[in-house]
Amino acid sequence: MKARAERSKRPPRSFGYEVARVFFYGLYRLMGWRVLGEAPPNKKMVIIAAPHETNWDLTQMLGIAFYYRIPVRWMGKKSLGEGPFGWLMRWWGLLPVDRKAASNLVDQVVDAYDASDEMVLVIAPEGTRQDVKAWKTGFYNIAAAAKVPVALGFIDYANKFGGLDGTLVPSGDYEADMETVAKFYAARVSRFNHPLTGESMAGEESD
Repeated sequence: MKARAERSKRPPRSFGYEVARVFFYGLYRLMGWRVLGEAPPNKKMVIIAAPHETNWDLTQMLGIAFYYRIPVRWMGKKSLGEGPFGWLMRWWGLLPVDRKAASNLVDQVVDAYDASDEMVLVIAPEGTRQDVKAWKTGFYNIAAAAKVPVALGFIDYANKFGGLDGTLVPSGDYEADMETVAKFYAARVSRFNHPLTGESMAGEESD
């Protein structure tokens, strides 16, 4: 990994996006954090957001995403995109999903990828801020079904840096693929110093 990230080669976006970029990346730097690694060139991918133990992780990931000028999406219940503030949630990247729909969650997200020229979905495989025994496999199933790579997004509280470092193309063999991923995340330190191990990535089916 390079000592510093190269400046994003992605072109400037809308005025509103650039204002938000200055704010969130500025906040990230004021907190003493750095960005390491280069952004993948892919316009469609899934980004792993790990480790995830505190709401502060969101601030770090926003700073990283805005630095790279990656317009990230995140899954949320359909009702979040409705009502007077629905437009704001969608502007912030909400991908509304309906867990009660006849089609399953993976199918809904794959349809969204197929309908988009550019879509980068951020998923926290741990599924919760609590210490977990196994990652949810939804991120992998979505990437495999949509035929998009998985980018390794990380934050390291011990060294106060985060970023993206490489991509994984799902082979269909989750356990084999996670052996490589486990080696990468083993060196990352979470907020409360809970280690990410191969066992924690063994996989638990998403709801």
